[in-house]
Order: sequence, then structure tokens, then C-alpha cells
Amino acid sequence: MSIPLAVETHQLGRVYKIRGNRKEKVIRKELVALENVNLEVQQGELFGLLGPNGAGKTTLIKILTTLLAPTSGWARVAGYDVVTQAAKIRPLINMVSGGESSGYGLLTVRENLWMFAQFYGIPSREANQRIERLIEMVGMSDRLHTKSSDLSTGLRQKMNIVRGFLTDPRVLFLDEPTLGLDVGASRDVRRFIRDWMKEDLTRTIVLTTHYMVEADELCDRVAIINRGRVLACDTPAALKQRLQREAHFEIETGSLNGVNISMVESLPGVRKAVLSGAKGMVRLKFTLAEEAALANVINLFTQQGVKILRLTKQEPTLEDVFVDLVGRSMTEEEEGQNAEA
Repeated sequence: MSIPLAVETHQLGRVYKIRGNRKEKVIRKELVALENVNLEVQQGELFGLLGPNGAGKTTLIKILTTLLAPTSGWARVAGYDVVTQAAKIRPLINMVSGGESSGYGLLTVRENLWMFAQFYGIPSREANQRIERLIEMVGMSDRLHTKSSDLSTGLRQKMNIVRGFLTDPRVLFLDEPTLGLDVGASRDVRRFIRDWMKEDLTRTIVLTTHYMVEADELCDRVAIINRGRVLACDTPAALKQRLQREAHFEIETGSLNGVNISMVESLPGVRKAVLSGAKGMVRLKFTLAEEAALANVINLFTQQGVKILRLTKQEPTLEDVFVDLVGRSMTEEEEGQNAEA
């Protein structure tokens, strides 16, 4: 008997119909949040959904956690259909969203977690044992009897993380779990996630993030999603390997002196160029068909009087993969979608 996939979707779609005010019955427009999403997540896999804000990641998670019905296609979690068998799925899963403020401020950390454990029917003795073990794993043993209202944002999110793991779900959905956390807290959460997965190789996590480093560091496989469509799905190493045939460089300068993206991309051997940076420091990332084409870029900068402060060759990153697939960086894509909205 074959083991069912942890998550499976087929031609999954979700369309939001945006109406006018209450007096208007006509639909003003339709927003396609997901379109023909086909995914397979194996049991025991830490699977990432990587994409900018507004890409459709949260909509997909809501469908998989039975909080939202799809418009088209179907999805299964632990072998059960998310629409017709939702009641069988819910005891097997849990979900944590970044930035949420779950729990009651007047209750202590232990009391909040114990209450959530009771919702799932976990015996009190076992619940308390799990609470103490998980709280120790995230480094909050000294805050066990602190009211949740007195916790910092980072500690409150760690409590929420523990709440998601507390029920020992077969499939755990983490929607931007490190959103708003500082570097140290984010590192602690990522370490906790890895340790939890190592304890039981049958556990499955579906993680959504727009942080490239997080996806690269944690995930066995990553699906890059944008504007509701899955553009690529593979291991982080394999996704980056597709760009290894090209050469990637970054130039830092104080001013481009009139040099723009079009001028760089028109040079022989230049595949793609992306600008970033704040006032006083400009970074130009560019992809070359071969390293020999670097001389063309240097000559352009020299002719325009651009002073190069630093030139570095870079190994491909997931950001480079996204740029290759979409044509612009994730930040630029978010800004573009906001402008269109």
C-alpha cells in the first residue's frame, strides 16, 4: 500500500470576485489569486512556497488548511480532499502565520498553550510535558509563567510557533513564520524548525516565505510562485544550477553617471541587468553569457566616467532564479503589483 502524499493539488485555482457597494449587484472585476497550481509534497518533506507578497501563497495555504474553498481544481492533504473531507484533515494539521497575535493577553505562556492543547483533546499531563519541552527548544523556559501581553513581538511569535508544533501535526503549515522578527529571533525559529523535523522523519512542513535565504536554508524543495502561478519547482540547488552556465557579477558605485539598464543590456554578451541600492550607493547586478563579456561592461563604465568601487563575481542565488523567471527582482515585482492594484 502506497503512502499518500502529504499535499497534492491538481489544476487548483481561486478567483476573487470584487463587487461594488451593497447597492451594486454587478461584479466590477475578478482577481485571479491562483491559476492551475499543480504540486506534490512528499511525506517527511520541508516544502517551500517562495514568492513576493501578493503572489498567492497565503491563498494556497488557506485552501490547504480548509479555510477557503477553491474555485477550480482540487487539493488533498494527507490523502483527504480539502472540500469534501475537511473534517478528517483538521485534526491532522496545524497552522502558524507570521505577525498573528493569537492567545489571550491575561493568560501566561503556559496557560495559553495548555488551552490550545485542550482544543485538540491532548491529556493535561501530556500537554504540559510537550509545552515544557517545546518552550525549552525555543529558549523561553524563563518566560513560561509570563503573561503573553508582557512578551515582546519576537517572544510572542515564538509562543505562536510552539502552539503550532504542540499538537504534533502530521502536516504543519507555516505562513511567513519569521515575518517581523529580528535576525536573532528568525535564526532561533529556523533552528527550531530543523530540530523538530529531525525528531520524526514522517513530519511534513509547508513553509511560505518571501525571504530567499530562509527558503534556501530550510527547504528540501521550493516552488517559486508569482501572480498565482507556479513558475518552477525543484531543490534550491537544482534551481540555482540552471543558472550556472552563465556568469553573475555585481558592481557597486556611487553614481551611474547616466548609465541605465537598457544601455547595459544592449551590450554584447549581457543577458540581464538589475539595479538596486539606496542614495549614495548603487548596485548593478548583471548576468553574462560568458565571463569574457565582462570587458564590454567595464568599457561602458569607463567611457561614461563611472567609478567602480567594487566588482564581485557571485554564485547564483534563488533571487537570481526569480529574476531569470520573472524578469525583475522580487522587490520590484511587489512594487509593480502594488502599483497595478
